[in-house]
Amino acid sequence: MKSLRPLACAAFLPLALGSFACSGASRDAAGPSSPAEQRASWGLDAPPPAPGGEAASAAPSTAQGADAATGRRQSFDDRPAAEPQARPGLGTEFGETRTSHISSSPFSRADAKSPFATGALFYNDEEGARAMATASGFQRTSEGGIEIGGGILTARLKGDDGRFLSGFEAGGKEFVTGMAGDRYSIVVESHVPARLEVVVSVDGLDVIDGRPASFSKRGYLLDPHGSIEIDGFRQSMETVAAFRFGAVRDSYAEKKHGDARNVGVIGLAVFHERGDTPGLWGRGEAQRRLDANPFPGQFATPPGR
Repeated sequence: MKSLRPLACAAFLPLALGSFACSGASRDAAGPSSPAEQRASWGLDAPPPAPGGEAASAAPSTAQGADAATGRRQSFDDRPAAEPQARPGLGTEFGETRTSHISSSPFSRADAKSPFATGALFYNDEEGARAMATASGFQRTSEGGIEIGGGILTARLKGDDGRFLSGFEAGGKEFVTGMAGDRYSIVVESHVPARLEVVVSVDGLDVIDGRPASFSKRGYLLDPHGSIEIDGFRQSMETVAAFRFGAVRDSYAEKKHGDARNVGVIGLAVFHERGDTPGLWGRGEAQRRLDANPFPGQFATPPGR
């Protein structure tokens, strides 16, 4: 099986639920007896709603089917259902076309369907970030990002100005803040001496084919101690549609699939190569190297002491 490799000097790599209210006409136990009374009891001859979208409050006249003797009154509401309120916060739009050359390269996964490490990076605008942040566990960071596999990989979002976006940590999750209209890219860096394959999703969609993401999809290759930059949904071997923050209703997930349940999250699944042993350079080794002290002593001593 082949994975995608970026070429040199090229960037690459809830359903909005409306509620329905049904208001039935009030009837006595016997119910209307004549066709006229039936039409009235179902609200078919009811007057239109009053100005301002509110139902008329006056009692219906006898010509509208009301029973003057019993004071029976119609309560059928024929107003159109209100449109669902737009979800706040950010999603990712299918942006303008950008040049991004890639090539394919063979890569045999040690396990075809199960990654040895996964990670998720959440994003939102400032208002949404404040809403998600709680008093406990909130910590702002200068550069929002995540470590995957105990430090084997790091993933961050980079803005159009070349700087990494800031973020915060809350509830054990990493968040990045952005602004509607801004373009961003996903930067993934490897800290181990081995080739890795990374399957990446944005808003629940695979960044290569734009369909619902899964571990079975093929991803981008990372060289030993290498890095990649993914700046859009892939359109061909030469172009991508830029990642741009936008309203949830304008997100690619909503416009393409009508499903915005997973907006606001970027996922990464990491696979190691067949014959490789991530345990030798995995979680513990990667962290030990990151924590290595360059000046642990003062003077040299002979071996064995």
